[in-house]
Amino acid sequence: MYTSVKLEKGMYHLANCSFSQALELADPSEQYAGTPLGALDAYERQLKRFDIRVSGEHCDQVEKFFATTESAVLFPEFVRRAVKQGMEESILPELTATVTAVKGTSCKGFSITDTEPDYGKTTAEGSNLPETAITESADHLPLDKFGRLITATYETVRQQRIDVFAVMLRAIGHKLAGAIVSAALKKLKDSVIAKGIAGTDLSYADLATLYGEFTAFDMTTIIASPATVAEILAMEQMKDPVCDAKGIVRLPFGAKLLKDASLSDTVVIGISKDFALECVTGSEVLLETDQLIDCQLDRIAVSVRMGFRPLMAGAVAVLDWTA
Repeated sequence: MYTSVKLEKGMYHLANCSFSQALELADPSEQYAGTPLGALDAYERQLKRFDIRVSGEHCDQVEKFFATTESAVLFPEFVRRAVKQGMEESILPELTATVTAVKGTSCKGFSITDTEPDYGKTTAEGSNLPETAITESADHLPLDKFGRLITATYETVRQQRIDVFAVMLRAIGHKLAGAIVSAALKKLKDSVIAKGIAGTDLSYADLATLYGEFTAFDMTTIIASPATVAEILAMEQMKDPVCDAKGIVRLPFGAKLLKDASLSDTVVIGISKDFALECVTGSEVLLETDQLIDCQLDRIAVSVRMGFRPLMAGAVAVLDWTA
């Protein structure tokens, strides 16, 4: 029963087990199926147990977490979830074909080599089929550490509403995600030779040219700076834009149109989302839990390790009218 779970610092330091996973092991969510608590996970049930309201009209202040030594144990997970929520509010999922979780600060990948690039070439009776070799890469992909040092005294935040404090943490996560997306886009841009265009003004014909660069794969996504996206939206061909269920604009030939402020106003990246990029994660969002539990908020480091590897040749194309 969730009301009898013993909360302690050590639950954050279990091998191969996060705090949320430790709570689920102690209080499995399956046993609440069909009950009013069925929609909550184990952590949310602990918030209910200690009557900590993290949102709504009657939202509590941060100091409510520290009413008891056990309820204080819940605070680091609140911080982690808020930062992670902010990180998830990015375009990264729209860029990555797959996510690989590894242990460590680097990893090896794979490379694909076709002995015969023409997949339509037939093979004579008795002859060997053309070969595609999948081999382990010789080089390790280093995972970069993205993080931020948060400084705030307990006295500063103790009487802050929890939902307001969560917005601040989400903003930190959102900005971290922006830096991570920037690194992913740099990998994509650097993986191909950019195609130049005539003049200095982007036209719809240039976008069609970018679309035509994709022969083996379909171009599913275009990413550009906010200014360039605004320029695209002002084109005559976009006077009746089509949006999907998430509000993402689609070009007439079906590609999603995304913006990212880290890109130059003279660069447009096109990708085939399902084949272009691998995201490698070396850790979940990490933070110094013991300090948070003990109300020592003076210097709290929040970090995550990630790296990116372009996957298939022909799944990325770049326009750069300074090239």
